[in-house]
Amino acid sequence: MRETIAVTPALGVEATGVTAADLTDPEVAGQLREALKWRGFLLIRGLELDDEAQIAFSAQLGDVLALGGQSIFKVSLDPKVAPSAEYLKGTFHWHIDDTTNVVPAKATMLTARHVAMKGGGTEFASTYAAYESMPEALRKRIENLRVVHSFEAAQSRANPDPTPEQVARWRQLPSHEVDLVWDRKDGRRSLVIGTTADHIVGMERDQSDELLEELLQWSTQERFRYTHSWQVNDVVIWDNTGMLHRALPYDPTSERLMHRTTVGGDEAWA
Repeated sequence: MRETIAVTPALGVEATGVTAADLTDPEVAGQLREALKWRGFLLIRGLELDDEAQIAFSAQLGDVLALGGQSIFKVSLDPKVAPSAEYLKGTFHWHIDDTTNVVPAKATMLTARHVAMKGGGTEFASTYAAYESMPEALRKRIENLRVVHSFEAAQSRANPDPTPEQVARWRQLPSHEVDLVWDRKDGRRSLVIGTTADHIVGMERDQSDELLEELLQWSTQERFRYTHSWQVNDVVIWDNTGMLHRALPYDPTSERLMHRTTVGGDEAWA
């Protein structure tokens, strides 16, 4: 590995000079893991990985989850390619994956197979950096608060006029209550917010919505955010537990296709 370069002052690192063969080197893999841990996401451009190599490298970060029985999850708005295309519309809003699970996924890896001619980028925002830079008055306001996350909350933003059948399907996944500020085992703190955040426990709905929106606006301001414009064979890996992310709109008929691997977590939400 030749060098790593900070993508922005607050988050991200780009590794240059890395080949697919390098990923099997324990020293290189260790350097990339450290970069991912402390910078939130890792970018390697032009890395030609096939599915087998993607799974193998993801396995160096932890246990690779089989979503829907497959280690490679295809991200596309074409229902012929991705049966979950309908639900992927929710990914156009800021979110953290697995907020409704007891233990969230540790990391997510995307490789770009086809990119959209227009749009289709991915934005990231660090809730680590957002919390660290937060005014003390706001920190005190949110200390000890609990928030309920649900699949329904995310989907209702993408589909504001759902059918009763759609709502019933959304509610099949249980909601989950967590600390709004996650005090981690390693001493760092991050915010558990995003489109899945339904309401703050014990707070009137209007006040809850206002505070959650305030926190989202704070966390996604430009200094904590990075927008990635995809090129074919780009690889991006991010810390799912502390990085908000969202896809930017693109033509649903586009051939944009990402191959995703998900690495299981080892620390439950507080």
